[in-house]
Amino acid sequence: MYLVKDLYEKHKSRLGLELVAGSSGLLRKIKIPEAHRPGLSLSGYLKGHAGHRILVFGKVEIGYLKDLTNEVRIKRLHDLLCISPNPPAIIVTRRLRPPKELHALCEELGIPLFRANTSTMNLLSKLTLLLYEEFSPSINCHGTLVEVFGVGVLIQGDSSVGKSEAALGLIERGHRLITDDIVKIRKREGEYLEGYGVELTRHHMEIRGIGIINVANLYGAVCVRDTKSIDIIVKLEVWDDQDFYDRVGIDEKFCQILGMELPYHILPVKPGRDVVLLLETIALNHRLKKMGYNSAKEFNAKLLEMIGSKQKKRIMPSEISS
Repeated sequence: MYLVKDLYEKHKSRLGLELVAGSSGLLRKIKIPEAHRPGLSLSGYLKGHAGHRILVFGKVEIGYLKDLTNEVRIKRLHDLLCISPNPPAIIVTRRLRPPKELHALCEELGIPLFRANTSTMNLLSKLTLLLYEEFSPSINCHGTLVEVFGVGVLIQGDSSVGKSEAALGLIERGHRLITDDIVKIRKREGEYLEGYGVELTRHHMEIRGIGIINVANLYGAVCVRDTKSIDIIVKLEVWDDQDFYDRVGIDEKFCQILGMELPYHILPVKPGRDVVLLLETIALNHRLKKMGYNSAKEFNAKLLEMIGSKQKKRIMPSEISS
């Protein structure tokens, strides 16, 4: 549940908001992550009007209201604001002074009325972006998120399997840490997943036997970043001789997070295996696949072609003798 109060307290500086009326309605719910200008609604045409959206009054709207007579202005504003459902909030841009009738109605109905110091289009752009960020679905998961050759790799696995140690090895080779232990994942624009860490543990890692380290201080600011899109998931697990591990890679595995499918790799770990090198190889191979080059499928095609040519050579002598 997202309230007008949440928007005001978290983003009033970024949006340049000033509350001028309707403070009793700060607990109103914002149900739709959209804002719009009233447009034709001010002329009395309310068919199809969406009352759940935040209303933004710019220079044109305020000028239009001033040109109306007092009686008409009151009626138009009353019809607009009293239609069910009421708008969660109203914002007047360019630090324009709201008409006294709008101020009185907002105070009476408990609709928060704000003034913003930015232009109308600038405010609409920022507000829409902020609302979609706030309404984006998100989850928390256990793991370590690193950037390897520009690829966002989410390393998962059981506790003490070596996730943080593998990430530390990648950082030592010049790759970047996004977050360790707790990864917050948010769906962006309905198209990709973005991972980031909580502010308290940002740029920190827990290494058993050493404790908490600050990666930015040890390796430099170039080895950390705040957010990164998640491109692949790699699960580290202890090597099991009884288990079967894919040795060709033709059949790709996927894992679904927040409705998005991500390539999923299981990487067995045992003494003697260079996990850091293998993670780099997985990232590079993923980049090749995105470019349309699949090594496993190319090898399989060559193998089938070779088998076919050998079978053809075996059949040809019998055909000649017949």
